Amino acid sequence: MKTFVTRSVIGIIFGGFIGLLMTYAAIYFGELTVLNSGLFVQNSLGAIFSGWLFTVTPLFFEIDSLKLSQQTALHFFTVMIAYGVLAYGIGWVPQGTSSALIFFAIALVMYALIWLGFYLYFRNESKKMNDDLQHIQ
Repeated sequence: MKTFVTRSVIGIIFGGFIGLLMTYAAIYFGELTVLNSGLFVQNSLGAIFSGWLFTVTPLFFEIDSLKLSQQTALHFFTVMIAYGVLAYGIGWVPQGTSSALIFFAIALVMYALIWLGFYLYFRNESKKMNDDLQHIQ
């Protein structure tokens, strides 16, 4: 529970920070002089929720009673459904079937690449630790 609360706080802070950076980028690069307050609040809350979601859902990988395939499936479906509904509902993904399919395809590829990167990294780390254990006298 302590880990969940700690990660929740970190995710909320990180999401708020990213939301603020996105606002600054829109103002600076979009040369905006006036912000729509409703849109600002909507996008900020979306960024905060996203930060929370992406820092809490990796806890699935810490459930030792589940196989890696089960952990991955739980994480994948939780992230894809929650973030997909959020992004589509807020307007980060334009309305329409083709936009939703393109979003899903891009998200699937990104998920696979990030998952593969983490998998290879941790496999390499475990190999190093096993090699170090073999050399202990």
